[in-house]
Amino acid sequence: MNKFSSMFGQVLQIFSKKEFYSAVKETKSEKGAKGFSCWDQFVAMLFCQLGQAHSLREICGGLASCMGKVKHLGIETAPCRSTLSYANEKRSWRLYEAVFYQLLEKVRMVAPTKKKFRFKNKLFSLDATLIELCVSLFDWATYRQTKGAVKLHLLLDHDGYFPAFAHITDGRTHEVKIAQNLTFPKGSIVVMDRGYVDYALFARWKEEGVWFVSRQKDNANYTVIEERPVPLHRSIVADQLITLNVYYSKQHYPYPLRRIELWDDTKKESIVLLTNHLSFGATTIAAIYKDRWQIEVFFKTIKQNLKIKTFVGTSANALMIQIWTALITILLLKYMMFRSQFGWSLSNLIAMLRYNLFTYRNLWEWIDSPYEVPPIIPYGEQLALEF
Repeated sequence: MNKFSSMFGQVLQIFSKKEFYSAVKETKSEKGAKGFSCWDQFVAMLFCQLGQAHSLREICGGLASCMGKVKHLGIETAPCRSTLSYANEKRSWRLYEAVFYQLLEKVRMVAPTKKKFRFKNKLFSLDATLIELCVSLFDWATYRQTKGAVKLHLLLDHDGYFPAFAHITDGRTHEVKIAQNLTFPKGSIVVMDRGYVDYALFARWKEEGVWFVSRQKDNANYTVIEERPVPLHRSIVADQLITLNVYYSKQHYPYPLRRIELWDDTKKESIVLLTNHLSFGATTIAAIYKDRWQIEVFFKTIKQNLKIKTFVGTSANALMIQIWTALITILLLKYMMFRSQFGWSLSNLIAMLRYNLFTYRNLWEWIDSPYEVPPIIPYGEQLALEF
């Protein structure tokens, strides 16, 4: 006899029902609910991501076709489309944000401790990506005259490359506005592109003991106060200490900055970095900035493999729920990868799990040995009937 629920059911067991309903109570998400609980809605939206459902019809139909097998998911029956649509429109997306941060704590507990770099500082990448929308369907999300968009702001923890912070705004919100609200542990290194250059923000981080690495803006006005030797046979062109010349820039950031110029032989262009870290080698600073590419890979992976480019609802609340569910799904997958002995890539795990959502097998054995044929479960000996 099989002692396991489906792998989807075992994935859901990663969540603490007690913590989930604590978030439900805190966000008042189930106020006035009749029959269709927040857990039912959450299961349906998680199935949308893991099962790659393209519409409400596919979500509800996919769960309904497993009728008789959904009780182990903690739901009685598959929802109907109108019920799920109404819940996505009316129930606050704040519940999904709270669940994301609940799961984040579990992920941090199992995240790898082995570091890519020799230094012990926490390394984060900060970036944002536009999620384009059809303005005729999402008229509340106007970005330009003929385009709609929302913006996903994300902080990537490099100890496992998982999202440590996420925030969703309209497409016009500037990245710096979100960065100004972030705090980091003392000694952290934050790497970002030139869109985040804000000297007042940089000064605050310096005073808080946070290191930053960023691209220098093309129109930067500065004075070189020290030339440092550069390593031979490397891509480092210049290593300098500078001060800012423009009055307001200097008022906001009166400290010396380090300017490192690199030559990218692939693109045949110069890359100029700014940092407040004066002691790391120039090649280390360059390697730190190069590792920022991981957040670009993350955005590409989530857009290609999860449902954040097409949506099952057109209201702002429904869209937010779907994006937060995608981020929760990423954390789930990272949690499984961190506990696995198999060398999964994120996209490969997403695909393989999708094919096995309703396979009845031990999830953690499968995570470690996905291509190993499970043992045949022997049936008990048939008893003879006496007449």
